[in-house]
Amino acid sequence: MAHLRSRRRLALAVPVALSLTASLGFLPGVASAAPLAAPATAAATAEGPNLSYVVNTRTDRYTIASVQKAIAAAGGKVVVTYDRIGVIVVHSTNPEFGATMRATRGVQSAGLTRTAPLTPAGTTDEGAVDVLTDAEAAKVKAASADIPDAEPLEADQWDLRSIGADKAAKINDGSSRVTVAVIDTGVDDTHPDLAPNFSKSQSANCDGGVADTSEGAWRPYTVDDYHGTHVAGEIAAARNGIGVAGVAPGVKVSAINVTDRKSGLFYAESVVCAFVFAADHGVEITNNSYYVDPWLYNCMEDPDQKAIVDAVNRAQLYAQKKGTLNLASAGNSNHDLASDAIADATSPNDTTPVARTIDPSECFDVPTQLPGVVTVSATGVKNEKSYYSTYGNGVVDIAAPGGDRRYQLPDTPSKDGRILSTLPEGKYGFLQGTSMAAPHASAVAALLKSTHPWASPKQLQWLMKAQADKQACPTTYDQNGDGTPDAVCEGGPRANGFYGHGIVNALKAVK
Repeated sequence: MAHLRSRRRLALAVPVALSLTASLGFLPGVASAAPLAAPATAAATAEGPNLSYVVNTRTDRYTIASVQKAIAAAGGKVVVTYDRIGVIVVHSTNPEFGATMRATRGVQSAGLTRTAPLTPAGTTDEGAVDVLTDAEAAKVKAASADIPDAEPLEADQWDLRSIGADKAAKINDGSSRVTVAVIDTGVDDTHPDLAPNFSKSQSANCDGGVADTSEGAWRPYTVDDYHGTHVAGEIAAARNGIGVAGVAPGVKVSAINVTDRKSGLFYAESVVCAFVFAADHGVEITNNSYYVDPWLYNCMEDPDQKAIVDAVNRAQLYAQKKGTLNLASAGNSNHDLASDAIADATSPNDTTPVARTIDPSECFDVPTQLPGVVTVSATGVKNEKSYYSTYGNGVVDIAAPGGDRRYQLPDTPSKDGRILSTLPEGKYGFLQGTSMAAPHASAVAALLKSTHPWASPKQLQWLMKAQADKQACPTTYDQNGDGTPDAVCEGGPRANGFYGHGIVNALKAVK
């Protein structure tokens, strides 16, 4: 499996956010962003590996048509055009294609979305999954029987109790008119805990940048692509007497699979497709437990990385404009996104990584640091920052249970500090990571939307922060006890780098 989630918000400082908005040159409209037909292409002027590009333009039809002609002349083949946001996905074997397009009238940015050649037809969990065995499940079920109205495996779900989700379900378990789209590795909608709340009409596969809505296209490619199914269960596993419960067991969940079939990576063109698809299909909330490959941080001075930031930001802003709240995991590198420098030895992750030091105020984790995206850090059963969770004062918006199997162990039947949720083929298992924190926050947002159906994305974000349980910085953060702080928390009791505005509270959301 790819990385699945490791994240300084682009909107950390006002000048940076303004410069990004200026670079995009627009705020997306509310009309459909349906793709235009691709024009005929000309032969490439030079031959190289077949690579994928995003070309970002102004949004008027004259400019788009003119740029499409220039793409063909430069040896590019248009895969899809998202006219309302001015993003064109292109394949080309011309080694000079990117430079040629950046010099083209009407093009605002253009660049490669990957460093590896296209082949025929990363996430933020920390460590591999542990599948719950039948013997272990029997032990949990026996303990759950002593909990009134509990699901069979709920005794192991310390995370629900820590944010009041078990009590919230007795008041309001969420509205079926609210959908959370899991932009991820796909979701096994045949799972008995997910089938009751799954929305097929709002699901698709966006691999390559074009939405495929055929039956089952949204499902994981293999049982090892379990990440999205686990995330979906944390959000909306039904209270149906079968297995686990989600934080918002009455809302709908959909799946938008954005992983490359060969590598499992999350490329920009697929994520652009996902945000646009979610917006155009009435999704209220998207959960993003990943970063856009191949760069952990995208530096604006690099034309390829700048084009990735530009394209994905256009798409997520379009979704916001149409009423969608986007949430994303902070990452699992224990990085301080409010620091002056971060060492990155993992990028690009689709070919050969090169060690570099980046400035997180100029190089951005996408989509986490994009304007308006809610950034979520992870906590354990003791409400302390999980040892792996990335953080940053002014960057992290909110915290939520993500698990900590190393330093924060619960008094549950399995005594496992991670998060128990659904897996493909009707199974259940434990995972930890900011990948698990984000869906807890997304589910609370869904409960808020259920309670306040007319709330805008900005209002939902404000409500989440206002209702969160405030958590001050610890006096010291030395979890391994070696006398050296493992991370430094900055900020006050109402907002700080470890917990943002606090830990989400499901019970307050329904009251």
